[in-house]
Amino acid sequence: MSPGNTIEVMTFGCRLNTIESEAMRRAAIEAGHEDMVIVNTCAVTQEAVRQARQSIRRIAREKPGAKIVVTGCAAQIDPAMFADMPEVARIIGNADKAKAASWRPLDFADDLAPRVRVNDIMALTETAHHFVASEGVDSVEGHTRAFVEVQNGCDHRCTFCIIPYGRGPSRSAPAGEVVQQVRKLADNGYKEIVLTGVDITSWGHDLPGAPKFGRLVKSILTHVPELVRLRISSLDCIEADDDLWDCIANEKRLMPHLHLSLQAGDDLILKRMKRRHLHDDAIRFCEEARRLRPEMIFGADIIAGFPTETEAMFDRSLDLVDDCGLTFLHVFPYSPRPGTPAAKMPQVAPHEIKARAKRLRDRGALALSAHLDRQIGRTLKLLTEAGGMARSEDFTPVRLAGLERGQLVDATITHHDGAVLSAVPAIAKALT
Repeated sequence: MSPGNTIEVMTFGCRLNTIESEAMRRAAIEAGHEDMVIVNTCAVTQEAVRQARQSIRRIAREKPGAKIVVTGCAAQIDPAMFADMPEVARIIGNADKAKAASWRPLDFADDLAPRVRVNDIMALTETAHHFVASEGVDSVEGHTRAFVEVQNGCDHRCTFCIIPYGRGPSRSAPAGEVVQQVRKLADNGYKEIVLTGVDITSWGHDLPGAPKFGRLVKSILTHVPELVRLRISSLDCIEADDDLWDCIANEKRLMPHLHLSLQAGDDLILKRMKRRHLHDDAIRFCEEARRLRPEMIFGADIIAGFPTETEAMFDRSLDLVDDCGLTFLHVFPYSPRPGTPAAKMPQVAPHEIKARAKRLRDRGALALSAHLDRQIGRTLKLLTEAGGMARSEDFTPVRLAGLERGQLVDATITHHDGAVLSAVPAIAKALT
């Protein structure tokens, strides 16, 4: 939760929500609101929705009199659920939440505007222009790196996913606007920028000439030479194009960490998910990326206990950790979302889903520990964060005390605790 001029924002879910939360916070401040809490929800799992509802009730208890505004994917998909909560003053859909007009004080007068402002997200044809930038140092309050939204929405219909109904169709931000935004952020002092979206590798399909995502990455690196580090938030391995491969191979400012939307390792489960890749496609992508960039590290989203998944099918997901050389796992215990095809499929028992998720996390912990072992004694280039933390180029977290946020420093890795590296500045190491 981030404070500012008595406006607080509680953000659930993805990095895109982080960007949009900052845009809403600033819009509410500029409109002159006070004593307001904005809850930016996520709908990717039932647990995320439950946590949002629980937080709304807690906020109402702890901040009596505060105006609670609920927005985000869960509010877009099921506004009636939040409208039934007496604690909620307003519900604003994803199509409207970043528009300054949605935060006009007059629209919050109890008798002058509808309590629910949620429009048809599927009718959107343009990206909401809520890129985050400021004239000062901070883009997103409290963050060392800046996020730039290049795409929103999704045209695919994975059988487990409700998010297209919260985000609408895929829309791309024009390349020139993205480059301009990145340049502004770099000029404001940001050394690292993350490109983000819902289905980021679909960028460009709706723009003149249907450019590919790799062209956008190359344009940024070419036209913003002052940018030190560029990251990609998440990508679909089947959509890598020639320009993206060229950047991976030859552009050191593109960081050697890719987070992949893999979801499963068994081909039949992938087909039932309506994914566009198979097990071997994921392996080939990782092998090629590592061939071009040997220091490349991979994270991945994997779902445990998808409907109809047998033990043998689950073992194929476990195999992905080694087959692809994954380091950072984001494990989702399968959660049926009403209205999705997967919710109607034969379900795996909840206790089995929980057990499989634990096994995946345990395998991921072993892979991460092995990666951390390999870093001991190395000198890495780190970007410092708040609270005595930093990140290496491959996004490994590192404890590095005594330095201000936002600095690029060389540091020598001394040890790790199984999850986080520890380091000392290379100069200090040399002096000792």
